[in-house]
Order: sequence, then C-alpha cells, then structure tokens
Amino acid sequence: MVERIPVDAPVAVIGLGRFGAATAGQLNRLDREVLAVDTNPALVQKWADRVTHTIEADARNPEALRQIGIGEFQIVVVAVGNLEASVLITANLVDLKVPQIWAKASTQSHGKILARIGANHVVYPEAQAGTRVAHLVSGRLLDFIQFDDDYAIAKLYPPKVIRDKPLGRSVVRTKYRVTVVGVKSPGKEFTYATEETVITNHDLVIVSGHVGDIERFASLDR
Repeated sequence: MVERIPVDAPVAVIGLGRFGAATAGQLNRLDREVLAVDTNPALVQKWADRVTHTIEADARNPEALRQIGIGEFQIVVVAVGNLEASVLITANLVDLKVPQIWAKASTQSHGKILARIGANHVVYPEAQAGTRVAHLVSGRLLDFIQFDDDYAIAKLYPPKVIRDKPLGRSVVRTKYRVTVVGVKSPGKEFTYATEETVITNHDLVIVSGHVGDIERFASLDR
C-alpha cells in the first residue's frame, strides 16, 4: 500500500536558481516548511530569512544529502538545470528512498532520463512558459493554462454570442465545444457559471475545453 503524504508535509528544494527560488518562495507563502539547498553561499544567505531553513551543500554528494537529513523528507524538488547534476541528485534521492521526487527538465530527453531513474514528476518550466506566452501574444486570451491531452482553461473577454442572455440559451458547450466555468463582473470576485448566468460585455469569463476550441471561441466577434 502506498503511503499517503500529508498535504502539509515539509518540502526540500534543491537549487535556488529562478525556478527553485520561485518554488521555495511560493511554498513559504503557502505556510509550508521549506528546506532550501544550494552550493552558492550568496543564494543560501539571500534566502535564509525567506524560507524555514537554508543550507549550503552539494546535493551531488550522497553523503552530504544524508548529513542534512534529506532522506527524512517525503517531498523533494530538484530545481537544478544542469543535466548531469540533476540526474546525479535525482539518483541520490532515489537511493535515499524519498517517496516523491519532483525534477526540473530542460528538454524532453532530459525529462525521460529523470523519469527512468525514478523521478515521480518531471516539469518543463521553460517549455510550459513558452506555450503560455504563445497563446497570450494574440491578445485574445488574458490567461491560459494547458493540461495533458490538449486540454486547457483560459480567461478571456466574452464574445458577443454569449452576452446578454442566459448561458443555457447560448448552447455554448454544444455549439462551440467549450464550457464557461466562471464569470467575473467588475468589482466582484469570480463566481461559478450556471445555465441562468447572464454575461455582459463588462465581464471576464473562464472557459475550459480543448486548446483549438478555446482559440476559435476566443476569436469570435467581440
């Protein structure tokens, strides 16, 4: 039986470059206990007051990882960009039987290596950021998040075809193959959309669906 990891389990982040620092900082804002590890003493000092613990150590050395107690963590993020270093560190974590290893990859081949040696989750921050920006530069989408299987959610201004009438009458899901998930009116918070929701041209909407369908829906006359 797989051991369930507590939702508030402490997290170790190895590497305090842009990705690692952003991850550690956000975890700290979410009130998670964070141990940040890096070989650069300046970065370790910089983050000393921003996360729970920081330590200067070379995670490529398995003995160094044992000395700082990484094996006691249930979640470790390998945020090192260098391929050789990230592979060595991930292999060390596998040897230490860390239950959940998140590893950054710069290329698909890099990611395949990490997955094969035991990383539970491989992330591609540069590629994901590039995909998001590519969808935003058209100006039709205000925000965009893509998941697996070409599925995404997006924030956009509502096309005319769904304005000023209940969503149920616009048959948006049948006709355009997207689902309006939420609506934000000026000065108000986002609310869930229902068949009775009436959208105006001052609102923002959150829609979900396949990427191509969202792009076509967003390009309708506004």
